[in-house]
Amino acid sequence: MAAPVFIGDEVTAAGYRLAGARTLTPRHSTVARTFATALDDAQLIFITAAFAAELPDGLLDDAVRAADPLVLVVPDAVNDVLPPDLDAEVARTLGIEP
Repeated sequence: MAAPVFIGDEVTAAGYRLAGARTLTPRHSTVARTFATALDDAQLIFITAAFAAELPDGLLDDAVRAADPLVLVVPDAVNDVLPPDLDAEVARTLGIEP
């Protein structure tokens, strides 16, 4: 099985590297190209919320829906940009918001 791929900042990448992931720390201008390449090569992709926010509209949503490879948006080491709250999104979708 191929190693998971992490896309994000250098500090957070260090932890993923220790866990065995292949880490990519692209410049902000090349995040979309790096993500597209990872979609072709990886079976599992972790991308920080900050880097995911740099992707063109719809690209991340399409990749998450396709689920091949599995794409997970994760926080970075300093929590600058938080990933979406999945519990709240599910509740909102089902119409059971508190």
